Amino acid sequence: MTFQLDSRLEADTIPIGDLSLSSVLLLNDARFPWFVLVPRLPNVSEITDLSEEDYAQLAREIRIATGVMLELAKPDKVNVGALGNIVTQLHVHVIGRFRSDPAWPGPVWGHGSRTPYPDHAATALIERAAALFKAA
Repeated sequence: MTFQLDSRLEADTIPIGDLSLSSVLLLNDARFPWFVLVPRLPNVSEITDLSEEDYAQLAREIRIATGVMLELAKPDKVNVGALGNIVTQLHVHVIGRFRSDPAWPGPVWGHGSRTPYPDHAATALIERAAALFKAA
């Protein structure tokens, strides 16, 4: 079986690029800087479904994505989580949080309505993020 990105992730994100294990996506919500890492492995829903090697690689990629988020958005805090209650395909959220954001200090999930990026802003953000991931 081959890897296929969940249709809900595909609909809600914009591709940034690929790391060794994971596709890196930008959640299309201008309220929060938000990456989604999706290991390109079929039928994986839990971190414990990963081999030891893939688990270690995912941990490295979370560290890379956190570093890129810190450089890109300069947030007050970076939240990392893998919930999977709605989309069961394993994916890890890396979210830049600000004391001034609309959901602070609570969770971002379910807070208000998503605000898509204007096309020009999404393009600029993706180009900058892709360059930072490449340099990492």
